[in-house]
Amino acid sequence: TVKDPWGNIKAGFKATGKINRKDFGLKWGAVTEAGGAVVGDEVRMTINVEFAQAKA
Repeated sequence: TVKDPWGNIKAGFKATGKINRKDFGLKWGAVTEAGGAVVGDEVRMTINVEFAQAKA
């Protein structure tokens, strides 16, 4: 946690990860005219979260 310049207490977190969409049954997918996949199997995620403590 950290205090901002106005005295508010805040906490921030970042999470990253990746999943295979086929692990969740998403096996469909469109292909381009050349036969390549429009959507890959690996899905990468980044989550940024910031919390601020409520003032009393």
